[in-house]
Amino acid sequence: MTQETPTVQSSQAQDWCLKDIKFAGRNLKIITQNHNGPCSFLAICNILILRGNITIQSTRTTVSYMFLSQLIAEYLLNAYPGTDVSPPLSILPSTQKGLDLNPLFTSPTSFRPAGNGGSLQLFAQLHIPLVHGWLVDPSSPEYPVLKRVGDYDSAVMLIAEVDHLARGKFVVDDNAIPDTRSESTGVRRTWTKEERAKIEDAVVVKPFLDSTSGQMTYHGLFHLAATLKPGSLVALFVNSHVSVLYKSRDSQESALYTLATDQVFLNESSIVWERLEDIDGGSSTFVDAKFVKSVPVGGDWAGDTVIGVLKRTEVVHVGEVDMVVHALARELQAEEQKQQDQRRRRKAILAEQKRLLEKSEKEKKEKMERKKLKGDHVTM
Repeated sequence: MTQETPTVQSSQAQDWCLKDIKFAGRNLKIITQNHNGPCSFLAICNILILRGNITIQSTRTTVSYMFLSQLIAEYLLNAYPGTDVSPPLSILPSTQKGLDLNPLFTSPTSFRPAGNGGSLQLFAQLHIPLVHGWLVDPSSPEYPVLKRVGDYDSAVMLIAEVDHLARGKFVVDDNAIPDTRSESTGVRRTWTKEERAKIEDAVVVKPFLDSTSGQMTYHGLFHLAATLKPGSLVALFVNSHVSVLYKSRDSQESALYTLATDQVFLNESSIVWERLEDIDGGSSTFVDAKFVKSVPVGGDWAGDTVIGVLKRTEVVHVGEVDMVVHALARELQAEEQKQQDQRRRRKAILAEQKRLLEKSEKEKKEKMERKKLKGDHVTM
């Protein structure tokens, strides 16, 4: 599953704004992200900043890809002297154009590698845990099927195969169980044991994918909250996006927070983290550097002059507008991500259908050739 991000060239050509925050008693500068920013690369950089592995000068207001990649290279060289750091550095540019991450539905830390697994190696080399919450509940009836299917890519391929058997109707309607009647002869045939097993699995898998299009389940969310160690900083893959996830040090609370890197909050100092409380972000709360619920800029104007009240009221409205704009942008982005996911899934299904059709035509042709050769042999 590839993240929809800009090309390497466009990412290298732009600068990203820096925001001042406090974390663990230190004054830091984190990197903010616009709508099309390379989320994987910026998440990696922000985790290294929060951990204190790399530092950005207090006088800087923006950074570029080249500047950040040099900081990461220096960190790797200093942290692991004598180690060949060329493999992770060669992978780094790919974090800008989208990583191919394929999560398993049964483990929050398991991803099937794509290609040579370079993207996973990068996180491992930097000692940044990569997690997800797209987990099926072990107590649910669909668990055995999802465990057997394994991962997202395999699930899409399974649906594609069954949709091929259903002549393109299964993707549109879950209840469109493939008909065994031949379109050319009208004669019914018997499903093979393998085909029947795939159909039964697909009937379970497709509703699961449709109902978890945001790529997180409540079981996954609760599992992350229960298993991550207090004070952990990890990279979270959700909704085709990689963000910074932090587990509160308060053992009684066990709260999860994602770093608020959206550029709309660049000048909103009271918004630093977003509490992860549900799977669609509808009930999430913004908090400040002390993890206290954010208060829009302006606050209580008791005792102010009329001019002061007017000025502060104006600022409050600006803050409120920013909040509304962000909420709307997030809603639109979630809808766009859902549509992109549907398009990717449909594209994968069409590609698999084409492969199966070509395979079927090839087998049919070979069968006819063998039959012809057999007839020629009999004639002779």
